[in-house]
Amino acid sequence: MHRSLRPSALIPPGLIVDQIHADAQQVTITVHSSHRSGVCPSCGTLSSRVHSHYPRRVADLPLAGRPVQFLIRARRFRCDAVRCGRRIFTERFAPDVIAGHARRTTQLEGIAHHLGLALGGRPAARLARRLMLPVRKDTLLRIVRCHAHLPSEPLSVIGIDDWAWRRNHRYGTLVCDLERRRIASLLPDREQATAQAWLASHLEITVVARDRGGGYGEAAAKALPDAVQVADRWHLMENASRAFLEAVRKSMRQIRQVIGSATINPDLLTCAERLQYEGYLRRDETNATVMALSAEGIPIKQIVRQTGLSRGTVRQILRGCRSEVFRQRESSLEAYWPLLEALWTGGCRNGAELWRRLRASGFRGSLRVVGGWSTRRRRAERLESEQLQRVPSARTIARLMSTGRDMLSKTETVTIAAIESGVPALASARDAVADFQILIRRGREADLTSWIARAHQSLVASFANGIAKDEAAVRAAITLPWSNGQTEGQITKLKLVKRQMYGRGHLDLLQARLVGAE
Repeated sequence: MHRSLRPSALIPPGLIVDQIHADAQQVTITVHSSHRSGVCPSCGTLSSRVHSHYPRRVADLPLAGRPVQFLIRARRFRCDAVRCGRRIFTERFAPDVIAGHARRTTQLEGIAHHLGLALGGRPAARLARRLMLPVRKDTLLRIVRCHAHLPSEPLSVIGIDDWAWRRNHRYGTLVCDLERRRIASLLPDREQATAQAWLASHLEITVVARDRGGGYGEAAAKALPDAVQVADRWHLMENASRAFLEAVRKSMRQIRQVIGSATINPDLLTCAERLQYEGYLRRDETNATVMALSAEGIPIKQIVRQTGLSRGTVRQILRGCRSEVFRQRESSLEAYWPLLEALWTGGCRNGAELWRRLRASGFRGSLRVVGGWSTRRRRAERLESEQLQRVPSARTIARLMSTGRDMLSKTETVTIAAIESGVPALASARDAVADFQILIRRGREADLTSWIARAHQSLVASFANGIAKDEAAVRAAITLPWSNGQTEGQITKLKLVKRQMYGRGHLDLLQARLVGAE
């Protein structure tokens, strides 16, 4: 059955259309309330005595590409209650139609709220302008703040981690509800006292997932002594790999002797390599001075004062982490070394010709890289008395030792075999790290104690000491399904939202867009 569309069907319920005026700029609809009486907001008394009328302008959703504005002929009523202190009150409308003192209908307010949540202020204002919605960027942010509501559900399992307001300058703390996969709260800093105060106000928490840093662990231990702390599994794996890399850096002097590159001929070095080698010689003198002072029993603080070095540099020297000669990046020619060797042995000695043949095989580097390689090779052959053998960087050696032998080239396999036979302590450290990672992946919680005892005798003893101090949290990471991965994902989302705010991402607004938007 065909029914005509009446004008009243286009406006919110509770309003009656008096007049519609449309022009090229906007549509103005004059309306009045369909109710004969009003309710006093102070005492709740129903009154039908009209005191006066006043016009009220309220924006609504657009119509046919033009903004819509309601011109409401609102009323003021008299309150007849004897004990009510309010003599006159204005007419109220249903909250789902027009809120008190609002200049927008509830429908328009809701759309503006969602635009502000999704895009922020300025981008949402641009889109609203295209949608014919009369809302400015400051209004959008104000709407987001007004409609924010913090979750009230009790927390049981949380993840806690820090995030950067500005890297290396200022940090905040994010608390994630791991069960509901949402942000529970944002804290203005990462101080232990701040985290402890927040945790103490949520005594219902039973599990706290955190990273390996000590601040959040101590805060949780003081505020929630009965809660189970879970170390993040990704950080455990990353810390194990980093511990092995530090062990390789400590062993670089022995590695150079094993490979046969303990003596370097400066005549075989390029200009950039010669600068690195001269820097290594200066570092070696500094290292010797610091090691001599340490051998005399002088503490680190006194060594810092005598040498003028930073405390971190002195610690690196004492740990043997500054013994690399060439700290170069991995060469783009590494995958093409077998082909280069074959071409060179076959008689092709011109750098440009070598580059053209490599380009035909898929090489995407520049002619300068191939020319530098051919120059070094030609110099090495010219000085047959002392040929330079280049030692890979510590990071490259750590990667090769951690890779399966079936994935290595013949040259790499020979190099790693020489290192394993010449520096057996490094091979033992590699095996200890590999066993720890397998222990984490396969959930072998019972093997943790024996692994700690064995790792104490290897080059990764410092990492084993850290695991022993945090053994309860590591065991929980092995046995429980909780981890801090969801928290890291929420931090990534937070950073994206913060960058969208064009410098206006203050804590209350981030709370409104991330915590109160669920």
